[in-house]
Amino acid sequence: MTTTGFDAAGYKRDQRENWDAISEGWAGCREEFETGGAPVSALLLELGGVRPGHRVLDVGTGTGDPALAAASAVGPRGRVTGIDLAPEMIERARARVRPGDNVGFEVGDAESLDRPAASFDVVLSRWGLMFVVDRVATLRSLARMLAPGGVLAAATWAAPGSLAPMTSLGFGVLAARLELPPPQPGAPSPFSMGDPDVLGEELAEAGFGQIEVSSFEAPFVLSSPERYAEYSKAVTPPGLKALLRERFGSEDDPDTWAEVAAAAAAFRRGDGRVSLPSKTLLARAVSPAA
Repeated sequence: MTTTGFDAAGYKRDQRENWDAISEGWAGCREEFETGGAPVSALLLELGGVRPGHRVLDVGTGTGDPALAAASAVGPRGRVTGIDLAPEMIERARARVRPGDNVGFEVGDAESLDRPAASFDVVLSRWGLMFVVDRVATLRSLARMLAPGGVLAAATWAAPGSLAPMTSLGFGVLAARLELPPPQPGAPSPFSMGDPDVLGEELAEAGFGQIEVSSFEAPFVLSSPERYAEYSKAVTPPGLKALLRERFGSEDDPDTWAEVAAAAAAFRRGDGRVSLPSKTLLARAVSPAA
């Protein structure tokens, strides 16, 4: 699926620059993010049937999850490759590789990845595929790169965004305060693959079979509402920070981040921590047999 009149080249450039710019902040919040992310990684490995000797591709690997978890599963006879559009993210993923990990990280675009047919036994993607421009073409390419009977296991955020507050809560406050226009219909976004029926249809159109789409609430937990505001600030793209400076005089505008913390306070538990269970779709699909 593509969007008419959409500037794909400009979008990819912005994505690369944005993820590079927030890579340090993202790494600094990794512990909190993995309260919900690690269980999803484990489910993807289970859905993919990742086992010793497998060749695994992780699309949109970011700082290396779930590629590093897959590396432990495939062992010395297997191989894991993680790709991401953002070079800074890839550098941070490489820094996490331990001696003996059979994993490599490369800067790469899932939409133009050129690998021989049947290069992988499993393709994983944890919250990465939603950002491609032409989803069906990308899925079709991934199906070609899978061995016959190989498995795609992917997580995408459920739509609407209110179902995934870890991702949407802070941005919703910023969008309201900055009076941002709604996203272009059909354009890539965190929630562009959030309809389970459409997700299944796109996988089928790409040539996959044995398609299963389920859901899971990722159990994100942060120490306090203020920590959620710190997380939101850390992962806010530079373009939005520039708008904050223009509108409020500083990207650290205290009223803005106090409002983000106040929104998170609605999710505070009895122990003071913030629980943001966020619905994610889990898709499993099998490459057609030769």
